[in-house]
Amino acid sequence: MYLGIDAGGTHTDAVIIRDGAIAARAKLPTRHEDLVATLREALAALPAQLCAGITRVTLGTTLAVNALLQDKADAVGLALCGGPGLDPARFALGEYTHVVPGGLDHRGIEVTPLRLDSLDTAAHDWRAQGVRAFAAVSKFSPRNPAFEQAMAKTLAPFGDIVCQGHALSGLLNFPRRIAAAYYNAALWRLHNAFADAAGAALQEAGIRAPLFFLKADGGSIPLAASCARPVHSLISGPAASAMGLLALAGAGEDAVLLDIGGTTTDIALYADGSPVLEREGMIVRGRATPVRALAASSIPVGGDSVVSVADGLVQVGPLRHGPALAFGGSVPTLLDALNMLHHAPCGNAGASRDGIAALAAAHGMQAQDLSRAAVRSALAAIAEAVHAQLARINSRPVYTLAALLADRALAPKRVFLVGGPALLIRPLLEQELCLPVLCPPHADIANAVGAAVSLPSTALELFADTGSRQACVPVLEKTWPVDRAYSLAQAEADAQDLLREQLAAESGGHDPARQEVDILESALFATLGAHGQGARDIRVICQARPGIACRVSA
Repeated sequence: MYLGIDAGGTHTDAVIIRDGAIAARAKLPTRHEDLVATLREALAALPAQLCAGITRVTLGTTLAVNALLQDKADAVGLALCGGPGLDPARFALGEYTHVVPGGLDHRGIEVTPLRLDSLDTAAHDWRAQGVRAFAAVSKFSPRNPAFEQAMAKTLAPFGDIVCQGHALSGLLNFPRRIAAAYYNAALWRLHNAFADAAGAALQEAGIRAPLFFLKADGGSIPLAASCARPVHSLISGPAASAMGLLALAGAGEDAVLLDIGGTTTDIALYADGSPVLEREGMIVRGRATPVRALAASSIPVGGDSVVSVADGLVQVGPLRHGPALAFGGSVPTLLDALNMLHHAPCGNAGASRDGIAALAAAHGMQAQDLSRAAVRSALAAIAEAVHAQLARINSRPVYTLAALLADRALAPKRVFLVGGPALLIRPLLEQELCLPVLCPPHADIANAVGAAVSLPSTALELFADTGSRQACVPVLEKTWPVDRAYSLAQAEADAQDLLREQLAAESGGHDPARQEVDILESALFATLGAHGQGARDIRVICQARPGIACRVSA
């Protein structure tokens, strides 16, 4: 039996899947001030006899992406070492960036010594300003992590976490590794607080099954591994809903998935029924990362998004200040506007009407007009985000979990809608998008279902330099000697073997032999060795393909 838990900004859902069917489910409000209590209550709502037989637990959450969308992630002190070439300061993120003198060449050989005196001064300043999360990234660190390790050693006494670029990806692209390390540090505290809360609640409930966290590409990794690399799970919420739809209904053709929650609306795409990938890496607030992810995006529009008026313009979001007035909240929200228009007859409709009327009166408007403007604003924002996502994906070859679709554009035939308010807003979205909008069974807990049935998955990057006679897998911190005849085919075989070993160790009861391993990138470049001899520079990236363990019947 599989247990899936999804913690959203508004609700926390839990579901037990047994023999391809939902055996039990729970939905409770998320108490941000006490996540342990929230998870404890969700688990207590599940039958104890079923919990005793759980073989794997997978967690997902939108808490991290919500924090970014609402500018509530942690500040980060970013230490960069670039060496020859472009000034690393061009790739700065946030308010606290410091460039450390020093440099490596493309083989990882030091060409300019690292000078850390100025970084020590910067770290003192950052700490005085309350910065407790740091990232250290140097150019060519996948070939030699020594500079990043030295910068991390300098920063460690001043904060709670130092994220190093080479530990997150073996990709040589310097700007992408900077973005990954920065956002990894920004989300580390939040992610680990949730993981600790989940672990404590599961222990109290007597659940001893292996624990996993959903990744941005729809696969899952052990909880402990996710705690070091939270950026890999940044969009675990959208990924969960995408995998949940595969389990509950199957997309079948080109389609759009909308997951409308309390805080955000998440958007994912399908081509020929397979989730579309951001093949070149997840985009976070306009910055590319090396993190493999589904082509999902989020906008700060949800049922609990605050309705406000400024200069006569009605706006929905981006903030959420608790639940809707209909459910005891303190400010009008989109759900209250829907209530006012009789689209969402739920909760205390009188509280919705009173709050909307008071807001309208304060701005010289009629309550019905304000509500209609709020709903139009939300629908327009969702439609605009869908069209922008389609345009961006169709501007390049379309990659899915199953295949590369290089010669055709994505043309959705329908929209699938999941999330708490799905049934309430479905007719309005159908009119806005001019496409059939369908709600699959159990649409309100699709994220938890997707988390429960998502297969464990992992990826690794192998580098080899026959000139230095060395191969390495940075994420495993594994290095071994190779001879000058070491070939690309050998590197691919070694990478796949190492990945299968890692997957078997992390499987949580799943048989990894049934899971396909994809070679995502395989390249060989001729170089000159240290003594002018011909050599090979080899790079291989492979991954166990994400998927679902089973379909789930209604």
